[in-house]
Amino acid sequence: MIVRNIPSWFRLLFVWHGSVLPRILPRLLLVLAAALLAASLRHWWLQSLGDSALSIPTFTLLGVSLAIFLGFRNTVSYDRFWEARKLWGSLTITSRSLARQMLAALGDDADSRRFVDGVCAFAYALKAQLRDDDAETHLRRLLPASEQARVLAGRFQPALTLAWLGREAQRLQREGRLSELQWHALDRNLNTLSEILGGCERIAGTPMPFTYRVLLNRTVTLYCLLLPAGLVSSIGWLTPAIAVFIAYTYFALEQIAEELEEPFGTEGNDLPLSTLCHTIEASLREMQGLPLETPPPPKRGIYLH
Repeated sequence: MIVRNIPSWFRLLFVWHGSVLPRILPRLLLVLAAALLAASLRHWWLQSLGDSALSIPTFTLLGVSLAIFLGFRNTVSYDRFWEARKLWGSLTITSRSLARQMLAALGDDADSRRFVDGVCAFAYALKAQLRDDDAETHLRRLLPASEQARVLAGRFQPALTLAWLGREAQRLQREGRLSELQWHALDRNLNTLSEILGGCERIAGTPMPFTYRVLLNRTVTLYCLLLPAGLVSSIGWLTPAIAVFIAYTYFALEQIAEELEEPFGTEGNDLPLSTLCHTIEASLREMQGLPLETPPPPKRGIYLH
């Protein structure tokens, strides 16, 4: 996630790191080549094939509809991103609530420490599942030895970790260390973790329809490649500059939507899941009175993971 301080409007004109320009540059160069070719052949085209010359009004109508289409696509993609961020914000809140309830009920003893470790393990396991990553190091560090093999061998490690937390809470209730009211309060928060898990799985497992993506990509690309032919009869050698600028707008909007629709990845505009997990663990350790580890700072204004 990009968290750099917002520079002045003039410096923003030249920002490279953290922008989508490197990703769309090859397509912009292709549009530039098409615009230079159109400007070079302008006189021959108008003299020999004047009846088939394209006009600006045609592209104006197409451009308005295409801009509306891109705006809708970006809105849908940002909704996915924002829902994912709210789910992880809820994970932070619920994790702190579970730790607070357990520490208030049992104090800082072995059982409460083990339970808090399990809450931290859930966050790391969820991050690993969403990114198809490996959480073995964190799970071996946080889970008891009796549960490590079973959780690590499972496909859905967050669900297995959550099931263990539920069993732990029930065991403490049976032993009389938690009252019925305290157990129900913990169980409600564990259900919230289950809802967060399901919400994240829904976003990660339901990509944008592929046909929708293909249609938008083809339409934007063909529009930007044909645009110089419509501009050249009116503005001549200014066509390359104007065509590339318009293409930059459309290509950038499409690329931003591509990045935002998958919020759990490792691109610059994705959620910093590793930092969020580290923040959750650090806050729970502070609640236990343990040394507080500061989350890793962003590098060059970006939380890479």
